[in-house]
This record gives sequence, C-alpha cells and structure tokens, in this order.
Amino acid sequence: MLLNSEETAMLNGELGKVLQMAIRHQIEVGTFFGAQDFVPVTQAHIMADTESLGQAGVMWLEQLADMGDGRVCVPTITDPRGTDFSKANELGQRDWMLDLERRAINAFERLGVSMTDTCINYQTVLAATRGEHVAFGDTGVVIYSNSINAARSNFEGGPSALAAGLTGRTPRYGYHLPANRQATMRFKVDFTPTSLNEWGALGGVIGRLAGNYWEVPVIEGIKISPTSDEFKHFGAAMASFGSTALFHMVGLTPEAVRIEDVGGDKLPVHHRIDRAQVEALIASYAVTKKVDVVVFSAPQLSLYELRALAELCDRRDFRIPLLAVTSPQVKPDSDRFGFTERIERAGGTVLAGMCFYQSYAREMAEAKGWKTLATNSAKLVNILGGYGYVPMLASMEQCVKAAETGELA
Repeated sequence: MLLNSEETAMLNGELGKVLQMAIRHQIEVGTFFGAQDFVPVTQAHIMADTESLGQAGVMWLEQLADMGDGRVCVPTITDPRGTDFSKANELGQRDWMLDLERRAINAFERLGVSMTDTCINYQTVLAATRGEHVAFGDTGVVIYSNSINAARSNFEGGPSALAAGLTGRTPRYGYHLPANRQATMRFKVDFTPTSLNEWGALGGVIGRLAGNYWEVPVIEGIKISPTSDEFKHFGAAMASFGSTALFHMVGLTPEAVRIEDVGGDKLPVHHRIDRAQVEALIASYAVTKKVDVVVFSAPQLSLYELRALAELCDRRDFRIPLLAVTSPQVKPDSDRFGFTERIERAGGTVLAGMCFYQSYAREMAEAKGWKTLATNSAKLVNILGGYGYVPMLASMEQCVKAAETGELA
C-alpha cells in the first residue's frame, strides 16, 4: 500500500506503539482486499460486545489502553453492549459477564471511545452524510449509512473499526470506491409492505437472493417513501440474510434518483418479488403457537417505535416477558414521554444500550427457561436459531397479543 509521511511515521512507531499496532493491522486488511492507499474517515463505530470478544479480546483492549500513548483522533462510538446493568438480574446474567463488560468499557474509555452503545446511531447520534467516508461496524448501521445516507463504509470488524478511530483512516477498497457502488442485480417488487416485520421480510427475501457482500441490489416498484424505521428493518434484514452492505431503491435513495444513475438500466431483471414470497418467509418461522418470550430488538427501537408499542400495551396484562430494547439516547425521552411506564405497567421491560443476541442469549435462555420467541425483527429471527431458540416473526400487534396470551395467533 502507498503510505504518506504521517502513515509512514505511524508504521515506524514514531507516533507511539498503539498507532503502530493499529496501522499494521490496517495494512494487512488493505493488502488482503487490494487497497492501494488509505482514505481519511470522519467517524468510526465499533462492534465489540464482550460475548464476541471473550477474555482474550478484553485483555487485548486493556493492553492497548495500558500502553498510554494512543487515543482515538476522530469521533469513535460503540455498538450495543452485552447488558443493561440495571436489568441484568432480570435477564439471568451472571456476575462474570458484568465484570467483563465493565473491564471492556474501562479500556474503551481510556482509549477515548464514546460509549454510545447503539446500533441506530444514524437515528440518534450523528448520521453520516452523502459522500462522507466512515468506518462503521454493525451491519445494519453500514447498510443504512451507505444506502439511505449515501455515506461510504465497508463492514469493519471490531479491531479494524478501532484502528480507524485511532489512525483517522481506513483502507480504500470496497464501498469507498465509486465503481463498486453501481448496481449489480436488478429486482422488481409488486408488493409494498405495511408493517415493520413485512419490511424486514422483504429485505430478507432480497438478501437471500443476492447472497453476496459484493452484490448491490437495485429495487424498483416500491410505491411509497419508507420511513426511517421501515428502511431500518428492511436494510438490517437484507444485511443479515445476504451480507448486503449497499442497496439502491429507485427514486427513493440518494444515489438512484433514476435507475440509470446506478447502472441498473443495463441489467436484466434478476427476480420479481410479490407478496407470496414475503409471506412465505414469514410463514417459514411460524412453527408453533406457544411463546416463552417476546423481544423487540435488533435493531434497537426508535422513539416512534416505543410510542407505538406503548399504545399497544395500554390496558393489557402480560403473562410472559416482553423485552423492548432501545438506545441510551432514546431511553430518557421514552421515560420523559411516559412510554416506558406504559410498557412496564403492562408487564414489559424496557432495556437500554444492549442488543438481545449480543447479550449471552443462549445463557439467558437457559437461565430463564426460554425456548420459543416472538419478534417483529426479521434480522433477529435469522440469527436466534443459532442460539438455540425457536424464533417466530410477526407484527408488533401480534407480538404484544402473544405476550398477553402466551400464544402467537
């Protein structure tokens, strides 16, 4: 890779051991992906939950912090953590899990990282803007920022995102290059979803058909302008089911005002998608009626989602646990507007700063006796089977009713 004078100084250790380790890592990544040089970034977002890090990963973070000669030089924030400390006992989490979290948080803070603990920073913290080069980790964050905000990011692994925050740059490959942002697959849709689980299911259908990080779907036929939450569920599911990092929606996303803007007019229609395919994906998870727990998470809920949930919870009495997970930025407003109290009056629990599947979901299931789970997140159902759950996808209304009756209609 071509290095400028500052990058050469980092590599030679002239700016400290932390930056030397960071840029060495980035050079390895850049070389692997064929990057010719680095591109400056304005923000970084780190996925580094302790369930994934483990003891070894937390010790590595602590070693970096102990060196004392490196801190992030651009705004650097974090994805959800592995717990909401105020509700850890209710979740059946063990003391060693909380201790590992506290150690990771301490190390991040010493490195100058802001503990935002959110996967919806594009709704809550500082949305990346068109053409802005960033180093984001969470798949839902990347696909939203690339597609809806027209920013520039690849999926950055935890060490790579932290390295970008420390050095202020990332290897110039993938979706930092204009040529790789052109459409590669063309989809025509004759069904416009009306609920968040349907938007997620549509994203899941397209993601499965794309099935490759380097494919860029362009989508025609959506009849309305989706809301931020609808785009959020759509993109998060597409990224989960297909590893997709960028999509275009003709007339609705910034880079595809016209289909020819992204080269889609030169592509044959790869697939036509109708209501039946979306309903088939939803039905494929409807394997039983009994529900042990209802979870709204992945992505974290916006203030408007919490408002809708609070309205559904009024005058209800839940028989089974209902967990609603939001960001630390949204939770105070939810408290202030009375949404939290209305949800919890019915028997639900509002959690902040965590993500259900990054919070020792298997261990929680064992501690709480949970097996079957209902959610309106297509991303979540796609993931939780690997944690021993039987997940089912339904609308928010159906999930709330299930919390009341113990069964999913």
